Amino acid sequence: MDGFEFDVRCTRNLQAVICHDARLNRLSVRRHTFKQLQASFGGADDSLPCLDDVLERFARTAFLNIEVKVRGMEKAIVRAVKRMAPQQGYFISSFLPGVVRELHALDDSLVLGTLAQTRWQLRRWNRMPGKYVVPHYHLLSRRLIEEIHDAGKLAVTWTVNEPKRMLRVADMGVDGIISDDTRLLVKTFYRAGVNG
Repeated sequence: MDGFEFDVRCTRNLQAVICHDARLNRLSVRRHTFKQLQASFGGADDSLPCLDDVLERFARTAFLNIEVKVRGMEKAIVRAVKRMAPQQGYFISSFLPGVVRELHALDDSLVLGTLAQTRWQLRRWNRMPGKYVVPHYHLLSRRLIEEIHDAGKLAVTWTVNEPKRMLRVADMGVDGIISDDTRLLVKTFYRAGVNG
C-alpha cells in the first residue's frame, strides 16, 4: 500500500500542524498560535497545513503514518483521526513512549507504532501497545524482524534512500519501507522484479 509519513506538532492554541522542526520561519511552534505561524509565511502560495487538512485531502486515498513529535496533543490527534478516519490504513507513531501509551489509553482501537533510532529505544518495543515497530534501518536484523512478526506486529523501517539498502531490508522481511525518494524506491523494486 502506498502512503506517506508526516510529523505533527502542537501550536500554543493546541492546533495540530504539520511541521518537522520545533521552529518554523524562526518561530517556536509551541509558543505561537496557528494564526501567528500562518502570518510568518510571506507568499500567498505558502501556508501551514494542519492535521485536519491532510486527513481531509488524503484519508480516502493513501496510507498515512502520523508521527507525533510532542506531548500534550494526544486528545487532538484522537479527535482528528476519529472525525476523518483514514480508509486506506494508518498508524500513529512517536519516539515518546508516553505519547503512545496515552493515545492507547484514550482509545485502544487506534493503530499505533513505536519509533526507535537507538538500541536503547528499540529495547522497549515488545512492552509498548500498538501494531507497528518502526526501527531505523541500521537497527534491523532478520532475528529482530522474526521476533516482531512472532509477536503479531509489523516492522516498518526508515529512512532508506539507497537501492542496495532498499533491497537488503526488503529481503530481511520488513513490512514497509519509508524513503525520502519514493520514485527511486519504486524503480528499484520494479527493476528487481519485486511486486508490492
